[in-house]
Amino acid sequence: MVTLAEATIGVFVKLVGDSVPIFTLNFYRVFFAFLFLLLVVPFIDKKFWKIDKGDIKSVLIIGALIALQISFFNIAMSMAPIANVVIFWSVAPFFVFIFSTLFLKEKVKKEHVFIFLIAFIGILIAKPLSGGNALGNIIALADGAIYAALVTYMRHEGKTDSVNHVSWYMFMACIYLSPALFIFGSGDITGFISYQSLGIQVPVIVWIVCLGMISTGVAYFFISLVLKKINASVYSLVDIIVSPIVAAFFGYLVFNEIPGINMAYGAALLLLSGFWLSNYMSGRKSHWYTRLLNRFTKKELPAEGKNPLVENKQIK
Repeated sequence: MVTLAEATIGVFVKLVGDSVPIFTLNFYRVFFAFLFLLLVVPFIDKKFWKIDKGDIKSVLIIGALIALQISFFNIAMSMAPIANVVIFWSVAPFFVFIFSTLFLKEKVKKEHVFIFLIAFIGILIAKPLSGGNALGNIIALADGAIYAALVTYMRHEGKTDSVNHVSWYMFMACIYLSPALFIFGSGDITGFISYQSLGIQVPVIVWIVCLGMISTGVAYFFISLVLKKINASVYSLVDIIVSPIVAAFFGYLVFNEIPGINMAYGAALLLLSGFWLSNYMSGRKSHWYTRLLNRFTKKELPAEGKNPLVENKQIK
């Protein structure tokens, strides 16, 4: 449900189109997400309004990172195909690893270097700087770094499984993004968008509400529940594979967006390496690729005559 909700972001952003300035749309997205959480979270946690003084700093920082991450993602979606944005955003696990190494003091292993090499080759093949979508692709890459900073900070503060705090995060994101209403205007939220192929007209506000409540509110709410039941690394394994595929399918289904051949090959390597890295970071070290890599990187044995194992076998 989380990955399906997240995959609809690009669809709703593109359906709103130019009716609402993108920075105002960023505010609407977190505002309606906050309203959704305000209605739902009290049924899960009766004390969700309570917040400790020690959590205020985390709420302020996480709210700012959410506002920044959501804004970058929406902007990228308005400038590039859905598949491009989701695929380049999927580099987030690599930034998570980098930030974890720098700030959480996690060790770098040879497996990490090998995985990073595959991901780098994938980025080169995908050619993010070519074509008319270069700026959107770069913003999507930057958004992956922002999301990684958010995840790393939440891991550091132990906030990855807090349901009641999610509402506060969205509330702060609303405050941070609210100036867009006065700077860029509210947009034509009461207008209608005509779909000639379907013969219907849909109010713009419908897509805005769906973007906030479904793509954001539902996603964040269920993420907080998921992380209470399964390990964050296990969730990331599902998200990094399912979400890009579903989002690309929605892009093709609704807007007939078809990724280029280079993007498809590069995406395959990026998703594979991201899955690989997330799986390795989950803590299980007995994977087949670890044994395979050890086979290629192990030191050569001494000469046969000086190898005690060989000598014992010959004596026996």
